[in-house]
Amino acid sequence: MDELSAWLLLVRAPICATQLRALLEHLPSAASIVAASPATLRAHGASGAFVDWLVAHGTIDLTADLRWLEQERHHFIPCNSPLYPPLLAEIADAPIGLFVNGDPSVLSLPQLAIVGSRNPTPVGRENAYEFAAHLARCGLAITSGFALGIDAASHRGALAAGGKTIAVCGTGLDVIYPRQHAELRAAIAASGALVSEFPTGTPPLKSHFPRRNRIISGLAVGTLVVEAAVQSGSLITARLAAEQGREVFAIPGSIHNPLARGCHRLIRQGAKLVETADDIFAELGGIVQAIAPISSPSKNENDATDGQRQLDKDYEILLDALGFEPAGVDALVARTGFKADEVASMLLILELENRIESCPGGLYVRSSTKRGS
Repeated sequence: MDELSAWLLLVRAPICATQLRALLEHLPSAASIVAASPATLRAHGASGAFVDWLVAHGTIDLTADLRWLEQERHHFIPCNSPLYPPLLAEIADAPIGLFVNGDPSVLSLPQLAIVGSRNPTPVGRENAYEFAAHLARCGLAITSGFALGIDAASHRGALAAGGKTIAVCGTGLDVIYPRQHAELRAAIAASGALVSEFPTGTPPLKSHFPRRNRIISGLAVGTLVVEAAVQSGSLITARLAAEQGREVFAIPGSIHNPLARGCHRLIRQGAKLVETADDIFAELGGIVQAIAPISSPSKNENDATDGQRQLDKDYEILLDALGFEPAGVDALVARTGFKADEVASMLLILELENRIESCPGGLYVRSSTKRGS
């Protein structure tokens, strides 16, 4: 068996990078490990589970992997490659190899992971987008999990800023999941990288996503949680980041927002409370001092009302009354003294102008023009 095929076999085996590197100190290549006898492998410290697996699965058909790797910008990076990301190599259960669609060199850039709910509030989605765009302009690559919601908004923000973004997938890279992200997938592959430890054809099984999370946190110098419920996969990523010795950041929210409770729990447990990007850079310190910022665009990307008409006084009163948390028509009537039909009409105009967004339950919230899904 040739070296590449041996690695493609081993990536399926019950073994991590640390254990495999120990074997490579005695056996000079992946091919020699695959060809070694069970007695030789055990003599050099291989586990019984690994030896038994290799005996049972040594003839797996690798054709699909090899055909995928023949395509442009498709790569496999084994754990002994110079292209294997050094921060990821430090974690206890690092994958023994990575499938990459895009530029594998971006995996070694300084990165911040941004994660959160698949069903965020409009404010949460906009925060993810804006933080990702700003941090990308400052030179950090943005890493996330390619899911709906906060993940997608983070990837889109980094791309809009002209930065690099890395999507860690819980499937084989030939599987488009979620389906809505076909266009986003192409954009990430063109200027960043999609990454997976899973071989081609691997479906989106529920158990794969917690495993994916250790790679998200392991690639990055820190993890920012934007919105997360108390029972959330994002909190798994945050816990893994802390266990890996990386920084954990969280954006607080309204006490009435269930998606803020996970962030509040993290803050109580020691995560750094984040209100601006400066809070992140203050903690990362020298880790990111050498990063070269991307040139800022000539127009102010954060000006959500650029080009919009000047608001009439009543509209200004209504927008001020809305504040920065979701509110319904009844609450706005009480706050402004306007009639319900007037409030409803004005809300429609403000929504058409992208100044506000509607939320489930008949609520409204201030809007930004920067959105991701």
